[in-house]
Amino acid sequence: MKLADCKLVFVAVGLIGVLLISAPVLGTLVRFPDGEAFSELYLLGPERMAENFPFNIATGQNFSVYVGAGNHMGSPAYYAIYVKFGGSGEPLPNATGGVPSPLEPLFEYRFVLEDGDTFERPLSFSVVDASFSENQSMVKTVEVKGVSFDVDAPVAWDAEQQGWYYRLLVELWIYNAQHHKIEFTDRFVYLQLNMTGNKSAA
Repeated sequence: MKLADCKLVFVAVGLIGVLLISAPVLGTLVRFPDGEAFSELYLLGPERMAENFPFNIATGQNFSVYVGAGNHMGSPAYYAIYVKFGGSGEPLPNATGGVPSPLEPLFEYRFVLEDGDTFERPLSFSVVDASFSENQSMVKTVEVKGVSFDVDAPVAWDAEQQGWYYRLLVELWIYNAQHHKIEFTDRFVYLQLNMTGNKSAA
């Protein structure tokens, strides 16, 4: 090997060594771009798996799922999860426009999450009181986490899908320190529920 080649190898090894030694210092001085900051929201079935979600329901039956949220915002965040119930004709949240569902929240969870942490809790619900006619169902009262709420949610019989369809809707909200208020994060999930189990009562 020629002397010039040896010098090049020596310089290259020296530069690599300097970079390795100075990497921790560079990390504090140079700001590398972070990944996308976001919050997550999800539902799991009764066995804490993404399966066996309630669908065909009837009055007096109790159901349980798990609701969860995750913080990937890069800093601690204060969250609220709102649970809502309504007929399938009610508008869903507009995620692109940042507009939540117009339904009133029935139940809420509030919590603070450190960056990278998750929140997960059981969510139980049941339809307590409902009435049925030939072409319409009216859910009058639902119970969420053992608390009863009057909802008065009517739906027409869906002849195409053969059912009376409702939604248990879950929205994720976050506290905006700049605006000093809690705001919809554009994250929502819902369960489609069919009250056809009561069809014989019609």
